[in-house]
Amino acid sequence: AVIAILLSHEMGHFLATVYYRIPASYPMFLPFPVSPIGTLGALIGMDGRQADRKEIYDIGIAGPLAGLVIAIPVLCMGIQQLDLSGTASGPWAVALPPLIQMLLSVFEPAGFNGNETIAFSQLNPLFMAGWVGLLVTALNMMPVSQLDGGHILYALTSRWGHWLSRGFMVFAIAYLVFAENVTLILMVALVLLMGTDHPPTRDDPVRLGWFRTVL
Repeated sequence: AVIAILLSHEMGHFLATVYYRIPASYPMFLPFPVSPIGTLGALIGMDGRQADRKEIYDIGIAGPLAGLVIAIPVLCMGIQQLDLSGTASGPWAVALPPLIQMLLSVFEPAGFNGNETIAFSQLNPLFMAGWVGLLVTALNMMPVSQLDGGHILYALTSRWGHWLSRGFMVFAIAYLVFAENVTLILMVALVLLMGTDHPPTRDDPVRLGWFRTVL
């Protein structure tokens, strides 16, 4: 299920590059055996310099939208299989972002009473896969560099987005330091290696239109 979500996400990007005839690689998975989910995600390589402002926006947003098309149904199936009436135990628990809390209130699995976390012993594979799908999508939407959120931010704001990206990274690093939260250190380090600023597109003055801006 995790592979299906990651593949659909990257295929969203890939098919957009095919549509706009932007040179790109096939989707590639990044193995990371020591992580709880066994992967660092997936990616495609592309020559974004050949895309204009509207095309880089479409390529950037196609991945998250395609990934959610798989992640949300998988998550719904996982929620319907939850049994929260048993004893909560295990080495860790997962926090529940707003979308999952909303779906829990809709499906109301056994034992649900407004839980803010779900313990290791109460999880099931499909729920965990959907949860990971949302996490991967959220991390990719960070508004910096060559991440999906970086493509979208640059398309919306052009070079003004550089200041927003830099400010976001300052905030992220400050959060890691003052909150003593180590969970995002690897992601922040990778972004710093890539650089915060998005490179210019082939044609920055192209207009996005109201639909893309609202989306």
